[in-house]
Amino acid sequence: MYAKLPDAELEIMKIIWGNTVPTTSAYVCEQLAGKKDWAVTTVLNFLARLVNRGFLSVQRTGKTNIYTPTVGEAEYVENESKSFLEKLHGNSLQRFVASLYNGKAISSKELDELKRFIDEKAGEANANS
Repeated sequence: MYAKLPDAELEIMKIIWGNTVPTTSAYVCEQLAGKKDWAVTTVLNFLARLVNRGFLSVQRTGKTNIYTPTVGEAEYVENESKSFLEKLHGNSLQRFVASLYNGKAISSKELDELKRFIDEKAGEANANS
């Protein structure tokens, strides 16, 4: 189980997860250009924190640090989704969806899409039983 990432560190992890090869701090800074006005030292501090927390490994190549994710995006999202559902909705998916619908965060059309998804997954589960 992983600790929840602060928004800034999550933003950096998304950049790294989206890159298909190990990543440099220069690449992260390029991707943040125009979105965040963080200094290079700020990005380096975030990367160091992510290494210390176990989300990234780092390898020194010459004068450049190469960062590789040690936690996959799907793994992190799955863990955070479970934690969110547990903490805020008592592990009840029905309460979660109801709160989204009542708060007008999802539409009837999206509920229909969710129903089709659930029906499809239930059919797969029954076929595999």
